[in-house]
Amino acid sequence: MSHSFRFIPLLLALTIGSAVAATPGGAAPDFSIADTAGKPVKLADFKGKFVVLEWTNPECPFVQKHYVSQNMQDLQKEWAAKEVVWLSINSTNQSSSEFKTPQQMSDWMKAKGAAQKATLIDATSAAGKAYSAKTTPHMFVIDPAGKVLYNGAIDDKRSANPADVKTANNYVRAALTQAVAGKPVTMASTTPYGCTVKY
Repeated sequence: MSHSFRFIPLLLALTIGSAVAATPGGAAPDFSIADTAGKPVKLADFKGKFVVLEWTNPECPFVQKHYVSQNMQDLQKEWAAKEVVWLSINSTNQSSSEFKTPQQMSDWMKAKGAAQKATLIDATSAAGKAYSAKTTPHMFVIDPAGKVLYNGAIDDKRSANPADVKTANNYVRAALTQAVAGKPVTMASTTPYGCTVKY
């Protein structure tokens, strides 16, 4: 009996922690992750701005879909022009065969013409786990007060086919359009699709 009571608070804490990270309206967990140049980037540095977090992995066909079609780069450029901070995070654990070094990630993003504020190497997967990031891509939109506005898929076409981007309903664009205009985000949570994050 005493064992049960001893473990219940821990389980509750873990459940509550992950629920907060995944639920729109909750505070976005802060982090400090090195970018591809080795410079630490903190979420708190961007208080007062809208922020997009994009979980990525170049090995994933679903990520490739959005970069081959230029969909991800177009979004990055569109919202950078409106002062939105876009951070791409690779939480592939350094023990995984799919892990990319900072140089490899930098080279891949440059080759694709990516336009995010920074690409972050979450080599220990700590930030990915803090956000309960499930797939690549998995998208989060955070408001200037540090609250999660959107958590989920990039769009409603759950395929790895680049051609599907043209007819997709882009949830991230919709959320940002509403939020930047001061309106509530009508679709605040969807189920992400893609490859599992390689923790």
